[in-house]
Amino acid sequence: MVYQSRQSKIVNIGGFSHINHVQIGGDLPVVIQTMYKDRLSQIDLEGDALIKRIESLASLGCGLLRFAVPDIEAAETLGRLAERVKMPLVADIHFDHKIALRCMDFPIAKIRINPGNIGRKEKVSAVLEKAAKNNIPIRIGVNAGSLPHDLRDEANTAQALALAAEREIAVFKEHDFGNFLISMKASGIADTIEANRILARRTDAPLHIGVTEAGPMAAGIAANTAALVTLLTEGIGDTIRVSLSDTMENEIIAAREIIRAAGQLIPDSGKLAAGGVKIVSCPRCGRHGFDTHGFTERWMPELYRMKKDITVAVMGCEVNGPEEAKHADIGITGAGDKVLIFKRGKIVRTVSQGEADKAFEEELQNI
Repeated sequence: MVYQSRQSKIVNIGGFSHINHVQIGGDLPVVIQTMYKDRLSQIDLEGDALIKRIESLASLGCGLLRFAVPDIEAAETLGRLAERVKMPLVADIHFDHKIALRCMDFPIAKIRINPGNIGRKEKVSAVLEKAAKNNIPIRIGVNAGSLPHDLRDEANTAQALALAAEREIAVFKEHDFGNFLISMKASGIADTIEANRILARRTDAPLHIGVTEAGPMAAGIAANTAALVTLLTEGIGDTIRVSLSDTMENEIIAAREIIRAAGQLIPDSGKLAAGGVKIVSCPRCGRHGFDTHGFTERWMPELYRMKKDITVAVMGCEVNGPEEAKHADIGITGAGDKVLIFKRGKIVRTVSQGEADKAFEEELQNI
């Protein structure tokens, strides 16, 4: 497979004194983001639960967190949250440009607007003027389901998506505003791929890629993998969000694994660098002497938060235990009524089922 990195410009996200600075574009590693699943309310700001969850998302590998902002009250709530966290927060605006203007009174790191529903050029102009003054980047977010009215009957959805984005780029250029990213999303895999291919040839703006309304876990990961691995291995895509009807945590983990999969196809690409723990595990069958499913579910969040570039194997029996997973830095497998812990194929501990988690933790800490 021939890989040719697309040389997009670099956009700086954040830069406020208390916000982690994130750069997107160029040859920099692809940035993962997700979106908060509920309406943000004043109640969420009471106590530290939300802040701790945002910190947890960051530890999993999330670089940006986006919030829907349907009204001024939500803008002010998000603004107060942005003052309390390190994670760069993104405001997702539809219909009312005044909400975007209010968001920019706070240290919100990026604004997303949709040219299909944000309104007349004068409204966009007001947003661009304030964004330029405050040095806040904007994402032009085009969705197949909310295209400008004159493009909604286009037979070629990919062309319509790209054209809608190009129109907005032209408005931005009229205002000499270059601090922007672009996304074009559809629920169709082919439309998503083709729209991004078209625009990648016509602009050097960083591209945020993803499949919208992708579905629940299995269907959503399948759709996103098909589209995003295709684009990433063609050098297209600077930041990704894997949309799932599931948790934010699973969106982040899925995005990490999609980048890892693309990186295995293009191993020399720094853009597709996928550090951290890699988990390999067997599907389990009637031979299993160890609950691989339960163990993986318990340990997966902890493993993904580790800052170690290691492979962890979770196997069910002797057939696919140490020998088949001997490449793993550490592994665990069943053997009759016992559990074996191995490193690089060499058994280092034999323990009972009840001792498995503690023994695994001790050996993991020694790596």
